[in-house]
Amino acid sequence: MPHSFTLITTIAVSFGLALLMGVIANRLKLPVLVGYLTAGVIMSANTPGFVADMELSGQLAEIGVILLMFGVGLHFSLKDLLAVRRIALPGALVQISVATAFGAAVALSWGWNPAISIVYGVSLSTASTVVLLRALEQRGLLKSVNGSIAVGWLIVEDVAMVLVLVLLPPLADWLHSDGSGATTDVSSLSLLISVLFTFGKVAIFIALMLVVGRRVFPRLLWYVASTNSNELFILSVIAVAIGIAYGSAMLFGVSFALGAFFAGMVMRESDLSHRAAHESLPLRDAFSVLFFVSVGMLFDPNVLIEQPLHLVATLAIIIIVKSLAAFLLVLAFRYPLNTALTVSASLAQIGEFSFILAGLGVSLGLLPVEAQSLILAAAFISITLNPLIFKLVEPAQAWIRSRSGVARILERSDDPLAELPTTVTSSYVTNHVVLVGYGRVGGHIGETLTKEGVPLVVAEQNRETVEGLRKRGIHAVAGDAAEPAVLIQAHIARAAMLVIAVPDTLRARRMIETARILNPSVGIIVRTHNEEEAALLRKESGGMVFLGEHELAFSMVRHVLANFPQTDRNAEHPAHEQIKRPQGST
Repeated sequence: MPHSFTLITTIAVSFGLALLMGVIANRLKLPVLVGYLTAGVIMSANTPGFVADMELSGQLAEIGVILLMFGVGLHFSLKDLLAVRRIALPGALVQISVATAFGAAVALSWGWNPAISIVYGVSLSTASTVVLLRALEQRGLLKSVNGSIAVGWLIVEDVAMVLVLVLLPPLADWLHSDGSGATTDVSSLSLLISVLFTFGKVAIFIALMLVVGRRVFPRLLWYVASTNSNELFILSVIAVAIGIAYGSAMLFGVSFALGAFFAGMVMRESDLSHRAAHESLPLRDAFSVLFFVSVGMLFDPNVLIEQPLHLVATLAIIIIVKSLAAFLLVLAFRYPLNTALTVSASLAQIGEFSFILAGLGVSLGLLPVEAQSLILAAAFISITLNPLIFKLVEPAQAWIRSRSGVARILERSDDPLAELPTTVTSSYVTNHVVLVGYGRVGGHIGETLTKEGVPLVVAEQNRETVEGLRKRGIHAVAGDAAEPAVLIQAHIARAAMLVIAVPDTLRARRMIETARILNPSVGIIVRTHNEEEAALLRKESGGMVFLGEHELAFSMVRHVLANFPQTDRNAEHPAHEQIKRPQGST
């Protein structure tokens, strides 16, 4: 019986070329993403040699997007999303509007009609969640405040693009109408019905996931885990991720990516969510490589020669206009300079939704093939440049801060949350504790210290968190504690102790340096998850360094010994009458 090896050939050549080009890119000190994208170009119909199956490659890449977004959902709870809603929701919508307006204006100057220009502008307004997550994970920023804002921002963009994709077909009919009153009325009514229907489907899907899914899927995970079969556990995780993504797309018209994201969010309610994230990581990484290869396959190098000026203008909108708009918006919400730079760098690229929107626009006659080629070329280049743009965040921040006048203007020194209220008495901010970070770990520390009546000042980047703390009567300042001004506002010079509850070694070292300069006698407590980082922090801070795994082991063993029969323990192990704290903490 004859067999077709198209799928196997596509996967084998994709992984093989991606590995080869990724190694070469790494040797040349370039991001490995450049190698993956180049592998796709080599396999495309636009270059001589082997031509991969585009349809199969696209579907394989979609699996990668599903698994990656599922992983994001496992780490990003609804509480986290709501925590950044005040900046992510308005910020994303305004940024989309700005990018769309600039893109449409440029397209109009090229002689394109308004409908084409608007679709083109919208295609340039949304960034790739896949690229963003890769960048944040590589830099350890995914669980930070900056990472939460950036991810929340892109989730809002994804939801907006889902609505655009559903509304575009009826909108195309309306735009293609002959202008007669009857046709316009019917088309307008159809458009209104489609809008209401779309909102209704998305609302039903979200309600089902948050109400039913949060009860069903965590229990399913526990049931499968009780079988003690690792294979079944992995299968259940993948089945839930892909199954919900597929079902959401087929039944509710929601994108695969958004469906997988909500699947991860509801699975996060299970205590086994960390294991689920760990088990799905290899598949997620493997299929995300196929995503970048498929992007490279869509790239036509001829556009670099045929339309260089148009391509430069398109890249300027993506890298400069979008980033600048996000930068100014984040600062307008009075977030720190570092947050503004991180979010703007995150948005300096376009990805999967741009490809889908461009393809749909071409099929509906709302976008010429020329525009699709420009979008794909700009995506290839912007994704390639994005890691380099991220590397410019620190130098840009240092350059701005070296111009104190510019920094004062951008940082908005009149921010009421950036300093303690004048009603705070001097006695309260003397011999107090400065707590940096009020997340999962910092929140527990702060609650306990507050109950014990310990004077406390919290330094936290999330403005919503700071506002909530102040409403509860807890003193807090908004800002990045790695910047001296924030610790100064928290009165570190008169503090008895500095507790750093954020697992960011680079920022922690800056905080320690500032604290030691302003208050040489201050006690310092730091958390970390890495042996090497712990040794470095212990050497520099001279304070207590806690490793999460070691402290967990210490607490569990202490509990065992406290509840183990004393006589039996002494009889068997007379020399082991006490337990010592694991090596790594001081």
